[in-house]
Amino acid sequence: MTLLSAVSIHGFSGKGGYSIKVKINGTKDTVCYLANYYGDKQYLKDTAFINKKGLFLFTGDKELQGGIYLIVTQDKNYFEIIIDKEQNLSFETNAGSLVESMKVEGSSENTAFYDYLKMLAKKQKEIKVIQDSFKLAKNHQDTVRLQGRISPYSKEIFNYKTEFLKKYPDYFISKVFIASKDVDVPDAPLLPDGKKDDKFQYFYFKNHYWDNVDLHDDRLLFTPVFHNKLKQFFDDVVIQIPDTIIKEADKLIDKVKDNKELFKYVVWYITNTYERSNYMGFDAVFVYMAENYYMNNKAYWITPSVLENITKRANRLKNILIGVRAPSLANPDSNERWVFMDTMSCRYTILLFWDSDCGHCKIEIPKLKKYYDENKLKYNFEVYSVCTDADLGRWKKYIRENNLNWINVTGTKSNVDYHDVYDIYSTPVIYLLDRNKKILAKRLDTESLKKYLEQVNKGK
Repeated sequence: MTLLSAVSIHGFSGKGGYSIKVKINGTKDTVCYLANYYGDKQYLKDTAFINKKGLFLFTGDKELQGGIYLIVTQDKNYFEIIIDKEQNLSFETNAGSLVESMKVEGSSENTAFYDYLKMLAKKQKEIKVIQDSFKLAKNHQDTVRLQGRISPYSKEIFNYKTEFLKKYPDYFISKVFIASKDVDVPDAPLLPDGKKDDKFQYFYFKNHYWDNVDLHDDRLLFTPVFHNKLKQFFDDVVIQIPDTIIKEADKLIDKVKDNKELFKYVVWYITNTYERSNYMGFDAVFVYMAENYYMNNKAYWITPSVLENITKRANRLKNILIGVRAPSLANPDSNERWVFMDTMSCRYTILLFWDSDCGHCKIEIPKLKKYYDENKLKYNFEVYSVCTDADLGRWKKYIRENNLNWINVTGTKSNVDYHDVYDIYSTPVIYLLDRNKKILAKRLDTESLKKYLEQVNKGK
């Protein structure tokens, strides 16, 4: 579990109360659940037991936070409802057709929503019949003909949704529909040489990505839409370079800064995502977020103990980011002579942390040894190998038996606590340093080390 995933950022607010009556004809369930979306999760909000009239009744003294909620049966079937201004609601449906049989009372918005869902379910069934016919298509012409039969249905759905938005512009679900839409990107303009600007559409899409999302309405957090948009933006839209991610993070956070809940969620999401990222170098985003949003008291929701842990983690990682000069390291070799990594004059230093009793190390070390023997002179590198095993006899035996003729030092003595300084919590760990001991890459295996050195030395 990461530091931030342990932090509860989920909460509700409101005044008044709510009453939701649910009748599911044909159900044998005795318990029903009310849940809500929040980010990419669903949270249990209330539990209701069936009464003598066959009803499930959810009630509370405070109004529910606006958003999309779920009524969930014991067998995990569910249907969605809209919670907004109307909070005295009744729903009746049948167990085998939750959407198609739905009747709503007390909510014009949910009535309109279910009219849309029923239309959508009907059209999707009709489309599926056509799609099933694709299996019988004998040639490309048949496939094109079948695809042509689907187009009118897609157009009907689009037109229905368009009319829905015109008819109910003030409904929350309309705002959800709009937020779900991608930005319409115009054709690329021509450059002075007459060619189309091949970068225009990407930058237009990125710069207008949030145009359809009301970044002042925290009800969107209580739907699946906002989280999915946020994830897509940072996973698929933003160029995957730490500095670019940081720049786009700042821009988005500035847009939501006046809404406490959206600000909280966006800051939390970005920080948490890059704290646990498996992509090399992306920990720089975590460090930036920690320093600029947590360590300066902008993360108003965080507890002192979690803030302390985040601060410690960021302070540890900031000294071993890509491009930073590696912390000085000195350890004794097998003859008790101290070896200082900083004095090594090779073009590249491969800093290895390993354990002579580690199963993964016993697989990786022979691979690295083979690569070392074949490429040391080609790339002018040396290995500074720190063994974390406290059993010096076992360490020396392993060196002899495997002919590890690189620089071998023991981790039982060191000028620093390298476990803390180099974030060593498992082995093996490989860092690649340049001539000036700046970190070029880290947490490599031999294969990725090989590819990296081949790439940066291509053509040299």
